[in-house]
Amino acid sequence: MIPRIGFGTWRLSGRDCVDGVADALSAGYRHIDTAAMYGNEEEVGRGLRVSGVDRADVWITTKVWVDALEPQEVRASLERSLRRLELDQVDLLLIHWPNPDVPLERTLEAMSELREQGRTREIGVSNFSSALFREALDLAPVIVNQVEYHPFLSAQAVLEVCEERDVELTAYRPLAKGKVNREPVLVEIAEAHGKTPAQVALRWLIEQPPVSAVPKASTPQRRRENLDVFDFELSADERRRIDALPKDRRDVEMAPWGEPDWD
Repeated sequence: MIPRIGFGTWRLSGRDCVDGVADALSAGYRHIDTAAMYGNEEEVGRGLRVSGVDRADVWITTKVWVDALEPQEVRASLERSLRRLELDQVDLLLIHWPNPDVPLERTLEAMSELREQGRTREIGVSNFSSALFREALDLAPVIVNQVEYHPFLSAQAVLEVCEERDVELTAYRPLAKGKVNREPVLVEIAEAHGKTPAQVALRWLIEQPPVSAVPKASTPQRRRENLDVFDFELSADERRRIDALPKDRRDVEMAPWGEPDWD
């Protein structure tokens, strides 16, 4: 299983990324999420080495960008990622966004071959609708769909696929770009537990069996707070109150070719 709380590195670069990854690993994170498009794989790899944490103990996720989904380009993209990370293998390779101009079967066949060759332990997808996720699962040994998911946005259709097929959902932007900290319901529940609203939001996510989350945090304090969510539980009533919040606030930018067919 993918570690339940990972460290997201979107928009981290340079020394901030190196130090952030090293600090996150020192704090106890064991999942680092990056992507070819982020432009920071070299820094992520350097942070891993600086941390001194054994590579075998860390789950590294990277992603193939939308313009590199033809088979030859998928292979080349992963090889470039491995060189930048200075690794022989990543733990998870994702299609960053679906591309309607490239047959999904071709991309997943190439990714499956890379898995068989040991260049990636597992493969998955990101930003896939539930219907496209099902299609991917029928084509290849996909283990996860990484999508935007937080207390203000439903992922019910994707979660139903996860339950049906025994696969996972990784939530990106799990704190809704900080909006969780201003939500009165989350503030009240946080006060009852001696936690922050962000910690309550993350706990709400990971108490759902197939869900992991990759919050980004720019300070050591926030990184440690985001990881400190395993020593309390939400009551059934608290979960119902969070479930009842409006679930239509999507923050993700548009896909490279236009708005996807979201569930």
